[in-house]
Amino acid sequence: MKLVFATHNPNKLEEIKQLLPDSIELLSLTDIGCIEEIEETGKTLEENAYIKARYVKTQYGLNCFADDSGLEIDVLNGAPGVISARYAGRQKDNEANIAKVWENLNNKSNKAAQFRTVIAVCIEDKEWECEGIVRGNLIDEKRGDGGFGYDPIFITDGYTKTFAELGSEIKNKISHRAKAFQLFLNQL
Repeated sequence: MKLVFATHNPNKLEEIKQLLPDSIELLSLTDIGCIEEIEETGKTLEENAYIKARYVKTQYGLNCFADDSGLEIDVLNGAPGVISARYAGRQKDNEANIAKVWENLNNKSNKAAQFRTVIAVCIEDKEWECEGIVRGNLIDEKRGDGGFGYDPIFITDGYTKTFAELGSEIKNKISHRAKAFQLFLNQL
């Protein structure tokens, strides 16, 4: 089965390839010749995921899924949430995003947060969504070289290492994206 993952992000693509069975051929937006950036204009993770999946299904006629993920910080009322990648500006700068999180958490003792992923699926004439959540806490220093985004400052409950320190083998079993994709695979 061929499926398009509506992303240009090579990190996400590689993460998902490791989760899929060999019977599924995973294609990216680049693989199908979609070079345009699909505008994420939704106000929620769900809306953004559906915007991308429906775009590919409508424009290219291909079975597709898309995800949107966000870091949701309890004391910041769920921010940065849907704008996690653009928290410090449209340039999607991971370093600037982390710096802004630290600035907004300055002098706050509660650093509880969660990563949440929503996957929107458009296969044949069916649409559905899957969600994955992983709870944890943020730290005041970056640790680890793996992962991307906020991974160097997030420690999931039950662990002492950040997502960036855990390595892809462990992260891909316990992450928000892994949980959402497991639900997705179970429903395929």
